[in-house]
Amino acid sequence: MNAPFTLRPYQQEAVDATLNHFRKSDESAVIVLPTGAGKSLVIAELARLARRKILVLTHVKELVEQNHAKYQSYGLSGGIFAAGLKRKENHHQVTFASVQSVAANLDQFRDEYSLVIIDECHRVSVEETSQYQRIIELLRQQNDSLKVLGLTATPYRLAMGWIYRYHYRGFVRGSDDEQDKPFRHCIYELPLSYMINRGYLTRPELVNAAVAQYDFSALTQDRFGEYAEKDVNQLLSKHQRVTRAIIEQVMEMAAERQGVMIFAATVQHAQEIAGYLPEQETALVTGATDLRDRDQLIQRFKQRQLKYLVNVSVLTTGFDAPHVDLIAILRPTQSVSLYQQIVGRGLRLGEGKRDCLVIDYAGNHVNLHHPEVGEPKPNLDSEPVQVFCPGCGFANIFWGKTDSDGRVVEHYGRRCQGLLESIEDDAGRPQQCDYRFRFKECPHCGCENDIAARNCGHCHQAIIDPDDQLRDALKLKDAVVIRCAGISLAGEGQKLRMTYHGEDGEELRESFDFSKPAQRAVFNKLFGRRFANGQAPKVFARANEVLEMEVLLPAPDFVIARKQKHYWQVQERIFDYRGQYRKAY
Repeated sequence: MNAPFTLRPYQQEAVDATLNHFRKSDESAVIVLPTGAGKSLVIAELARLARRKILVLTHVKELVEQNHAKYQSYGLSGGIFAAGLKRKENHHQVTFASVQSVAANLDQFRDEYSLVIIDECHRVSVEETSQYQRIIELLRQQNDSLKVLGLTATPYRLAMGWIYRYHYRGFVRGSDDEQDKPFRHCIYELPLSYMINRGYLTRPELVNAAVAQYDFSALTQDRFGEYAEKDVNQLLSKHQRVTRAIIEQVMEMAAERQGVMIFAATVQHAQEIAGYLPEQETALVTGATDLRDRDQLIQRFKQRQLKYLVNVSVLTTGFDAPHVDLIAILRPTQSVSLYQQIVGRGLRLGEGKRDCLVIDYAGNHVNLHHPEVGEPKPNLDSEPVQVFCPGCGFANIFWGKTDSDGRVVEHYGRRCQGLLESIEDDAGRPQQCDYRFRFKECPHCGCENDIAARNCGHCHQAIIDPDDQLRDALKLKDAVVIRCAGISLAGEGQKLRMTYHGEDGEELRESFDFSKPAQRAVFNKLFGRRFANGQAPKVFARANEVLEMEVLLPAPDFVIARKQKHYWQVQERIFDYRGQYRKAY
């Protein structure tokens, strides 16, 4: 059967990748395509090729309608099951449905479905009681070979992490303690830069804000790298002049623009912003906006009856207004994925549209074309860096820092993300490389574990908690603990003297005699293995070799010593510490 439409090359590749994956596996899969890449066309083609029943799920009625309309426009017939669209049809081979409506009417979906397609699938939770999981579980009861495919532009969320585990390019996502993922495999991914460079999307023009920006750096972040709304409101309330100046500049730059979207930090912030804009040209949409009013406001904006659309976290996905050509970002985020979603609202091709101005007033320091790292940014001057694994050679992407020549001087990666094709796990999948850039050694068997591990992954024995070590040492009268600010070396023949410098000026010293194999082995285990942030572990044979490379030796975070008659003997060196004693006590 000939397709009634022509796919772009990358859309065909995504379809082929799906067919190839599900011919050999029933494990769930994800396709990652940027905003504006035409996910609805990929969905339509997969639905067209199917011979058995398919359910296409999404979270908002606009996307249900959009995906169904695309499918129908090619002369194909499908049903809609969505209370918001006042239609509940489930007898077609292909049904486009809202997840809420299906979850509320599970008894009407007891047929045998071969495939579930989930649009905007980054919203899927691993919780068994979630609407998506309840639907999948019901359909699996009818067909234990049910295929589950997700499509998204953002496969990462700060509150969840990566939504899949294995990537088709040969690496894994997430840390050791993140085994549960909504999806198993990413089978196709297309970067935003590909779409822009080939003219499939409008080119963004990133403009530096010419007026004062907000400074969110003083606020405390949660473990997902986000800020409490109360704290943000408190900060913004002190900078009303800044907000007014920003909106005045936005209006000035919008004079020759068709449509402007402004992304606010909180509802209170959005209301303030809207108050500075011309009332007759402005719509304000938040999570609390009545759905009927929201639909009406969005339609007026799409029809260009309104020029400014101010929103708070509700129009980052499933929103299509090709005439948008100015994006103003007034909210903080550390998520590259979310940043790309926001900017993506203005990158669709539109008539008479040359580019899309993007102005970031929140000091997010996000490079639109950088890959998502998958961890909250450790500090403002961190950037994605490429770190090769000394074990398997895989090119990892971690947060890190570079010097003026672009060399990596520091990184925060913990374990190599590469997959070893030659070694398979019990399920026949390639195993993850076990090389660790940062590690905690098991005192029982000597194996390297993640720095947050409580039990050894090899012998399963309990690993000594650094907090317990520090707490116990602080109680002792004959022990001293220093927070190490750095190290310095001195040498004499084959003897190497190391001085640990405390943050309050204290010093502890120890020596290693490289003429003695046992002491040389201890030094290499402690410092040689961690040389250059673990990027280039070394086995030093002579003391002078160490002195020549002193600058790349790691310093421990804490050093514990015990009193021995007339001197302090170093007993423990704690590296990569992440606990409660990080701040000076």
